[in-house]
Amino acid sequence: MKNEPLALYVHIPFCVRKCLYCDFLSFPASEEVRKAYLKALGEELEREAPAYADRRVSSIFFGGGTPSTLAAEEIEEIMAVIRRLYLISEDAEITLEANPGTLTPEKLRSFGQAGIRRLSMGAQSFDDDELKTLGRIHRAADIRESFRAAREAGFDNINLDLICGLPGQRVEDWEYTLREALSLAPEHISAYSLIVEEGTPFHECYHEADERRGRGEEQELLPGEEEEREMIKRCRELLGAAGYVQYEISNYALPGRECRHNLVYWERGDYAGFGLGAASCVDERRWKNTEELKEYFAGGELRRELQLLDPGERQSEAMFLGLRLMRGVDCRQFAARYGVDPHVLYGEEIERMLSEGLLEEEGAFLRLSLKGQDLANRVMAAFV
Repeated sequence: MKNEPLALYVHIPFCVRKCLYCDFLSFPASEEVRKAYLKALGEELEREAPAYADRRVSSIFFGGGTPSTLAAEEIEEIMAVIRRLYLISEDAEITLEANPGTLTPEKLRSFGQAGIRRLSMGAQSFDDDELKTLGRIHRAADIRESFRAAREAGFDNINLDLICGLPGQRVEDWEYTLREALSLAPEHISAYSLIVEEGTPFHECYHEADERRGRGEEQELLPGEEEEREMIKRCRELLGAAGYVQYEISNYALPGRECRHNLVYWERGDYAGFGLGAASCVDERRWKNTEELKEYFAGGELRRELQLLDPGERQSEAMFLGLRLMRGVDCRQFAARYGVDPHVLYGEEIERMLSEGLLEEEGAFLRLSLKGQDLANRVMAAFV
């Protein structure tokens, strides 16, 4: 639709070393592979540009992998292609994911000159033992130094990613990480619970921890559900007391500093993904690029799993994505967009969740209660 906003996602799959918990599409690569990839990425951006000639780009997000492993000139080259081919709003939010172990003052200054306006820094923990357990390449001192250097380079919009529920982690350990993060005063904090994904080294180590313990083997266990809920509770309390607003289940921001790009996903806006394995959803059509490097380098038709979403799928997504936001689902807006009130579609589920104290209703808004936030997966499943 003409002049409708569009978010761009650019996938940079490279990293220095694969973290032990990571199941994202990422890997170390040679200089030759990296150059070939950036060439193919530029060609894809150019090839797809006519489809979005009438769209206004409201946000750009460089994700990975670790985009900050690229040289600043390489980021500038990608940005130059995007500027040439796409209509970018003057106030567009342009984010780069960065890991502390890959940043220097010079690189940060150059990123800013290339047009990056927001950094999302993968801190994860301020405890060196926890960072080692995760397989991170940085230490807590590197986070502090990189953050200071980013401020000196002019970045006034920085997110810190943090993870709780780590092997052997106690509530007081998590509180230490939160307090250290707050001492830096970032504009945004993303606080996630560790998910042990199949196919990762963590899955092999921790998924069957109870069975190992039953055999008498030593095993540093993951925190239990109650302990992890206490961590999430303390996160809400500490960040709230410091002036951060929880606007999504795992995301907190100072007023006005919410991540606009991620809001596009949760509000079911249009986004176009570029790069290996990148996902897109535009005009209710969803697709994903190939995850095979050889295919990606060959160019041509990269799309896989092309799907036109039917009305039921759109409505379902609007419910479970909208409930991730603390303001919840605006039932009037839902009815205007999809032609039916959520209470008509999901009356039985909504009534059950309200009676169990998992949802609460205020005016036209339906949202998770505090209890519902702790059991969010169960609530979301009711609308899938």
